[in-house]
Amino acid sequence: MAYNDLKEFIDLLESKGLLKRIKVEVDPILEIAEITDRMSKSPGGGSALYFEKVKGSAYPVVTNLFGSFERMALALQVKDINDVAARIRDLMNQAPPKTLMEKLAMLPQLFEFSKFIPKKIKNAPCQEIIEKNAPDLSKFPVIKCWPGDGQQTDEGRFITLPMVFTKDPETGRPNCGMYRIHIYDKTTTGMHWHIHKDGARHYDKYKALHQRMPAAIAVGSDPAVIYAASAPLPEAIDEMLFAGFLREKPVEMVKCITSDIEVPANSEMVVEGYLEPGESRIEGPFGDHTGFYSAADEYPVFHVTCITHKKQMIYPATSLI
Repeated sequence: MAYNDLKEFIDLLESKGLLKRIKVEVDPILEIAEITDRMSKSPGGGSALYFEKVKGSAYPVVTNLFGSFERMALALQVKDINDVAARIRDLMNQAPPKTLMEKLAMLPQLFEFSKFIPKKIKNAPCQEIIEKNAPDLSKFPVIKCWPGDGQQTDEGRFITLPMVFTKDPETGRPNCGMYRIHIYDKTTTGMHWHIHKDGARHYDKYKALHQRMPAAIAVGSDPAVIYAASAPLPEAIDEMLFAGFLREKPVEMVKCITSDIEVPANSEMVVEGYLEPGESRIEGPFGDHTGFYSAADEYPVFHVTCITHKKQMIYPATSLI
């Protein structure tokens, strides 16, 4: 059975002795990343870490969730992660049918895949709390990973495990990508997508139309959804359909409060907002997974219109290296 949400996966890790709780107060500025870095570099990838008390925030932080082969296998609910690779390979290696018989032969596979189409619902856990009048990103335990991060801002905090949802203005086709989010202040962030990413292509289309672009940043979901957001899929494949394929159950989606963008209903937190066509600001630098700082550069600016989250929210993060 698919995990209902991130907490269910965390509970499983804890029951298997694969998660350690940190009960003393920790600082989201560098300290959480430092502890996580040391743990992730220990033999076998160490343990997942649950920081119960985070300075300046009422919400806990969990890190190193997927830092071992064992935890990745549990995340995707397989005995061996190569089993997932085989399923994906079989899916991607399908040749277009040329004859009527080949088309008929594909019908069972298409029917099987159709069972994983995302399901729309109206009431969602991620909207238990709605902060629309005065959304404030500073209330949440967004971490700073490395000393040189975000030199253009006082603290240099980044959302490091975001799922960014956008929609093509011409086709209406949705996309979900994992692009780091540089926090500028309570209601604005950077949007770090490279020019070849689908989110960037959507933004370019909105710019050409001289229209404001809606977007949403979801943080925390069940493991298959988080993985699907990071997967380099072809543009035509919906990441949430792919997540449903991985978890063998449709992903439940809910419409945002301030836009028509849809996000996973079991997300821990959703930051809704928009990007103005042509507006940019310096984003970065950031200590990247390469072991070097990626340089600061101009990227689009995301404006927050609403923040929704669970009452008992858990904030997931990664320090990348």
